Amino acid sequence: MVLLQQKNQLAKVLETNQMTARYGLVLTEQDARLLVEERSQVLKEERRVEFGSGILPRLIEQFCDSDFVDQNNYVDTLIRLQEIFYLYKNEMHDEITDEELLHFMREQFEEVCFGDLGYLEGTCLRIFAEAIRAGYRGYQASEGYGEYAKFDEVKRWDRELYLEALADLF
Repeated sequence: MVLLQQKNQLAKVLETNQMTARYGLVLTEQDARLLVEERSQVLKEERRVEFGSGILPRLIEQFCDSDFVDQNNYVDTLIRLQEIFYLYKNEMHDEITDEELLHFMREQFEEVCFGDLGYLEGTCLRIFAEAIRAGYRGYQASEGYGEYAKFDEVKRWDRELYLEALADLF
């Protein structure tokens, strides 16, 4: 049964190449096997059970057109996103749907984290999880699309100020 499920997972992951190829992202069979193995590992670590095709094809679909994902970091990024996803499903006590979490992750990844997975996990999702556990439901008004507050507690640098300082150095 487990072997059949892994074969099904592998096929679903490889099918995503049809969609992602237009963004210059393609998984080899070896890449797909690694992702499926990592999925099994993270599910054990997070003590989760998943039926069906799982979250990986949806993660691929959600992030394949990101400016911060390219062929060089594609597999590693998917592995980390998968780990982060399952960790925060637990951290949020499953109070948020898979789709809502995926949309939030993508929005923060693009607009706040600028592709920094450590920042996504350690700041944006940590703050969001705390808010969810405390009763925050603002994301529900938009069905998980684009209405999230920016969960960013760190003042980011100002581009204009940076360029001005750089010009002063030279």
